[in-house]
Amino acid sequence: MKQHIQAVAILHIGLGILGVLAAVIVLVVMLLPGLLVLAEEGGDIAFAILAGIAVGVASLLIVLSVPGIVGGWGLLRYQPWARILVMILSILELLNIPIGTAVGVYSIWVLAQVETEKLFGQPCCS
Repeated sequence: MKQHIQAVAILHIGLGILGVLAAVIVLVVMLLPGLLVLAEEGGDIAFAILAGIAVGVASLLIVLSVPGIVGGWGLLRYQPWARILVMILSILELLNIPIGTAVGVYSIWVLAQVETEKLFGQPCCS
């Protein structure tokens, strides 16, 4: 079961890193053309709107990605809070078809096992 937990942790860290990378790409792709618009008349308003959208989208991507990185890191260290965090994130990932759904189902399956609960030092059945 330890190998499954490590796989879940690596998947969540990897998806989180991809999300942060996507945020950087959004900023670059949206702000570089915006800099060209600044030279035009009224370009400052257009740039401000474009920058606001870029920062908003990038911020959303980072807010959604960082918990996966933190949770994956905690899973690698067998922290009880990480198991709960990653289970919650996995439920949310079910909506991200198709990759998130596959990762979410696999993560829930691994983290809901009685063996996994014992590894994290939590009582299995209250």
